[in-house]
Amino acid sequence: MAGLFLVAGCADDTAAAPQWSAPASSAPAPVLSGPSSAPAPTKSAVKPTPSKPADTKLPKPGNSDGNAKIPSDARPVDTGKPDRTVGTGTPASCTSAAVVKAVARGGIITFDCGPAPVTITMTATAKVRNTSSTVVLDGGGKVTLSGGGKRRILYQNTCDQAQQWTTSHCNDQESPRLTVQNLVFTQGNSTGDKAEGGGGGAIFARGGRLKVVNSRFTGNRCDRTGPDLGGAAIRALDQSKDLPVYVSGSTFTGGVCSNGAALSSIGVSWTVLNSVFSGNSAVGSGANPARGGTPGGGSGGAIYLDGNTFTLTLDGTVIRDNKAAEGGGAIFFVSNDRTGILRLRNSQVRGNPSAGFETAGLPGIFYLGSGKPSISGSRLTR
Repeated sequence: MAGLFLVAGCADDTAAAPQWSAPASSAPAPVLSGPSSAPAPTKSAVKPTPSKPADTKLPKPGNSDGNAKIPSDARPVDTGKPDRTVGTGTPASCTSAAVVKAVARGGIITFDCGPAPVTITMTATAKVRNTSSTVVLDGGGKVTLSGGGKRRILYQNTCDQAQQWTTSHCNDQESPRLTVQNLVFTQGNSTGDKAEGGGGGAIFARGGRLKVVNSRFTGNRCDRTGPDLGGAAIRALDQSKDLPVYVSGSTFTGGVCSNGAALSSIGVSWTVLNSVFSGNSAVGSGANPARGGTPGGGSGGAIYLDGNTFTLTLDGTVIRDNKAAEGGGAIFFVSNDRTGILRLRNSQVRGNPSAGFETAGLPGIFYLGSGKPSISGSRLTR
C-alpha cells in the first residue's frame, strides 16, 4: 500500500461521496487456514443470422475441486418441460431473432440446434419483459451466445418503462426471476451504454432475481473508464428483498472494464460457489471517487462491490491471475457505512496484482467493511 487513496461512494448517493483513507498500519489482518440514411430493407430481404460452430477452446465451467454445498436457490432449474425452444434441430435455425423473441416471451427456454456445439451471434440484445415471472435460458452445455464485440447480450431492468412497469416499487420486486444455466456468454460489449450507470457487457440485471449456474463468460467488455462503472460479464442492481445473486459452477475469463472485470454491483449481495475467475482486468484510472484530472476507475480486477449493507460470500472458488490498475487485483469491497461482510471459505485468491493499493495482509483485496473479513480454509497469496 503506497500513500493515501480515496475510495467509497455509491453512484446513487445524493450527497458527496465521503473520502476514506486506508493506511497500511490500520488494515485488518487475515485469518488464514488450509492449503464484466438508406431505405430499410423489406421484410423479405432480411435474412436471419444463423449460428455457427462453437469455439472448442472455451474454459471449463466452474471449479471441479470446489466442494461448496449448493443451496436449493442456487441449483439449476428443471428444464425438462420447456415453454419454448430456440431452433428446430439445425444450427441455421438457431438465430439471434429467435433468441430475442423467446426471451421477450419468457418462461423456460431451451435450444435445439443440432448435436454439435454452436455459437449464436446476437444482432440485437435479448431483453426480458417485466411481465414475465420467470425466464430461464438453458444452453444444455452446447450453446454460446456472442455479442460479436458490438453489444450487450442479455438485459433485464424492472425500472425500464420500455420493458413495462409492473409495480410501484420497481427497485424491489420479486420478478422476473432470471436464470442462465449451461451457457457460454462471449464478446458481449456494453461500451458507451451509460444508462443505469453502465456496465454489464454480457448481462445487465436490475430488479427481480438473477441466478447463474454452470456457465462461462469469456472476453466480455464494458467502458474502460469511469468510477462505479463495472461488470464486463455481469452488472447487477436492486435484487428483490436484498437477497443475493447466486453464481455456482461458473467461470469468468478475459473480461475488461473500468472496474469489476467480471462482476460488479452497487448494494447487492453475492454468493459465489465452486467458480473460477482468471485473466480479468480492471483498466480504469483514478479510482473512486476519481482523483482530480482522471476519469476514475481501475478497481476490482475480478469483482467490484460498493454500497452500504451487502455481503460477498466465496466458497470453493478460485480467483487467480486477475489485475487492477488501481485497487483490489482480485476484489474491491467497499461498504460505505461499514455494515458489509466479506466471507471466504475453502477458496484460493492468488496472483492478483493491485497496481495502486490493497489492504495490508489481504493480497489482491481492498476491503472496507464490518470488522475483519471472515476467512476459513482459504489461501491468499501473491
